Amino acid sequence: MRMTIRMGLAALAAGLLGLGAAAQAAELKMMTGPQGGSWYPLGGAVAEIAKRELKGVNITVQLGAGISNVKGVEAGKADLGLGNSVSTADAVVGRKPFDKKTQNVRHVATLYLQYFQPIVLDKGADTIRTPAQLKGKRMTTQAVGNTGEQMARHFLATAGLAYKDLAKVSHGSYNDSVALMRDGHADAFMLVSTVPAPAVMDLATGRKVVLMSLDDATYQKLLKLNAGYARRNIPAGTYKGQDKDVSAFGTYTHLIASGKLSNDLVYQLTKAIAKNLASINAVVPATKGLTPKEMGSDVGVPLHAGAARFYKEIGAKN
Repeated sequence: MRMTIRMGLAALAAGLLGLGAAAQAAELKMMTGPQGGSWYPLGGAVAEIAKRELKGVNITVQLGAGISNVKGVEAGKADLGLGNSVSTADAVVGRKPFDKKTQNVRHVATLYLQYFQPIVLDKGADTIRTPAQLKGKRMTTQAVGNTGEQMARHFLATAGLAYKDLAKVSHGSYNDSVALMRDGHADAFMLVSTVPAPAVMDLATGRKVVLMSLDDATYQKLLKLNAGYARRNIPAGTYKGQDKDVSAFGTYTHLIASGKLSNDLVYQLTKAIAKNLASINAVVPATKGLTPKEMGSDVGVPLHAGAARFYKEIGAKN
């Protein structure tokens, strides 16, 4: 009788352990960015960290873009995603290009700043220097759904311009844009990326280009369009032929998650990323110097309760 009871208790304990393991196991989808950018390998690094540190958790990395990733997480098409803080903040309050306020999107970790980079052909005295001078010109930028494309429209808007005021606007991959610029079929290439951006480095090796600089008046107009923009300099020598610092602006790349993901799972994932920042640094050098406390920086997006638990434990201020 006692043996039967002991066997029953052992079976019950094994069952409970099995339930615990099942609860921890998870198949997650993560939306990142286009191939050739920094987001896709960054997503791969997060997936590898999860596989190594979290038993039973598997993350499938998918292509994506800043705006479409937020929409995907909100709609339940993905569990995790990479976003740009300015466009995610737009989603939280329901500003265009979003149709309504998000309910499910939560901030997990601030990672690094990406720079908006308006590149133009070097034409000597006729080189485009200001947003107003883009009128009637040909521009190439990222596809609709990318934060870089939204930022390009904001950049034009500071001069009262829209796409209809340009001779032609092309939307495509970084490689497509580089080819258009190199062949002289576009006058300006606009993207948001880390610096140096491989696509711009590639372009600068075969064509003389100039990185447009941002003046104070233009930056103030940008802030009226979205208060989340941050101003930074791109150091001299970043690109071939760039002999001085260039004033630029950008947005923070951050990790987002569905509010429906369990607090414990997001806590464990946030902790694992903080523990393995060297793996993140290896694929995105712009993250070097990032600390676990800085990961908890407020970007104007509601923080996931699981991530909040981790940042509270380490004394980070959100």
